[in-house]
Amino acid sequence: MKSIFDEKTYQEVLKRLERLTPDSERQWGKMSVAQMLWHCQMPIRLAIKNKKSNKKSNPLIRLLFKKSLYSDKPWRKNLPTIPVAKAREEKDFKQEMNTLREMVEELHSLKERTNWNPHPIFGEFTPEQWGKLEYKHLDHHLRQFGV
Repeated sequence: MKSIFDEKTYQEVLKRLERLTPDSERQWGKMSVAQMLWHCQMPIRLAIKNKKSNKKSNPLIRLLFKKSLYSDKPWRKNLPTIPVAKAREEKDFKQEMNTLREMVEELHSLKERTNWNPHPIFGEFTPEQWGKLEYKHLDHHLRQFGV
């Protein structure tokens, strides 16, 4: 499984981001490319933030879904999105691209970090699991837009 913390994978993600344009068409789902760029920032914020969440993760959700988050098996298309990560209005492509790129760069720079906060839904992740999860989410949505 690839990880955003691996240099080669990180560079691959940046190159794939560069191939997106405001006119990139989705292969599935409802988001525009700009909305997808905004959406992809959400899990990175969870990973890099320095404050603890007050939310308690659900043991059943962890048991059923956590391993699929960082396994080699691709996620299926049209998975539901949690409400807070849904873009309700159109976004500015250039602004969201710049923000996401900066966040991916910051996340990659933290590859040696050992004190990661728990995910508010799925609980504790090792640094390796965070790297795989973040790559898998980005890959899923980059494939959604054909890159």
